[in-house]
Amino acid sequence: MTPSPHKTAVSKPTEAPPLGNLCETMQTGDKQGSTMSLRKNIPAAARNAWSMTFGPDLEPPQPTPSTVLYDEPHRTLRRFERPGCEPGDAPVLMVPPLAAPATCFDLRPGQSLAEHLLKTGRTPYVIDYGTIDFADRHLGFEEWIDHIIPAAIRRVSAEHGGKPIDVVCWCLGGTMTLLSASAHPDLPIRSIATVATPIDYSKLPSIYPLRTIARITGGRITTLGTKLLGGVPAPLVRLTFRATAFERELKKPAFIARNLTNTETLARMEAIERFMGQMPAYPGKLYVQLWNRIMLRNDLAHGGLKLGSRFIEFKHLKVPVLAIAGTGDAITTVPAARHLLSVLTGSPMVRFETEPGSHLGVLAGPGARETTWPHIDTFLTEQQAAELISH
Repeated sequence: MTPSPHKTAVSKPTEAPPLGNLCETMQTGDKQGSTMSLRKNIPAAARNAWSMTFGPDLEPPQPTPSTVLYDEPHRTLRRFERPGCEPGDAPVLMVPPLAAPATCFDLRPGQSLAEHLLKTGRTPYVIDYGTIDFADRHLGFEEWIDHIIPAAIRRVSAEHGGKPIDVVCWCLGGTMTLLSASAHPDLPIRSIATVATPIDYSKLPSIYPLRTIARITGGRITTLGTKLLGGVPAPLVRLTFRATAFERELKKPAFIARNLTNTETLARMEAIERFMGQMPAYPGKLYVQLWNRIMLRNDLAHGGLKLGSRFIEFKHLKVPVLAIAGTGDAITTVPAARHLLSVLTGSPMVRFETEPGSHLGVLAGPGARETTWPHIDTFLTEQQAAELISH
């Protein structure tokens, strides 16, 4: 494939759609209209308040239909399908990060990248790591880089006659996939698309305090605590994720009150709450590696990752890459993600795009279908066209 110049494009945030608001309804318009609107909205508000307090859910989970191809510890592989339709021949493997459920790619109808890929004629797959507990404390990056992710890639490829596949990743899932492709250049990968994947950790304000403390303590406190606990327990992972959106957490009661009549808005919030409630733990060995090599020493920004005596170098990655960052992401900042352009020196093409959205929102927010997903569609279509031309 002919190398293409790096490209950076920043999109302007789109204006949020208006949301139903009981208070505004009462304060605007003439008195008669406000009274009629209030009476009309009371039943919806009452139903929503009851569901959020006593259940059932405002919107029960509606996962995209899928078939399990294999189910092993920390490596369940699923193929998403449209009932009554044969799988297409454009395979896309979706790789989630650790400490996040695989439902990030299938959050709810309309906010599901899996559903979207099916509608565009592709066959999406996802690797699910399941739960992580104390018994998994010995698992490190090596398990994912050398075994879990390569096995999933090879199996998806085998399902399609051995053809190279496209891989779409979120956050640390992108890091692990890029490292797998670098460590194993023979993997049948056609392209990689990352969303909200940080590379330069010195450009992440959220970890500045941790890095400062670590310079004083040598990082021993975090390392010792992680080893004693066998990792980072799931409740702590969930608390940390919430802390990155502390202002949103503080405003949540007021947000619910303002939108009590808007079932769609509350259903979106409910899906995010459900997602955060399912976040698993980090295994001990891997988190120590993440802390020491990536957060403190910033290995990725210097071109790879050192694991013991082994150094995996990004320069060995030989496939096209698309990277997308969210301009409102408090976890992966745009500069931290953009550094990918500097380290993938062996790739024939690296493209970088930005779109509005938080860490999860840029992947699966209600606006992702108009912002992030079109970039992925275009990129995958280009790779398919290039493959046809080369043949």
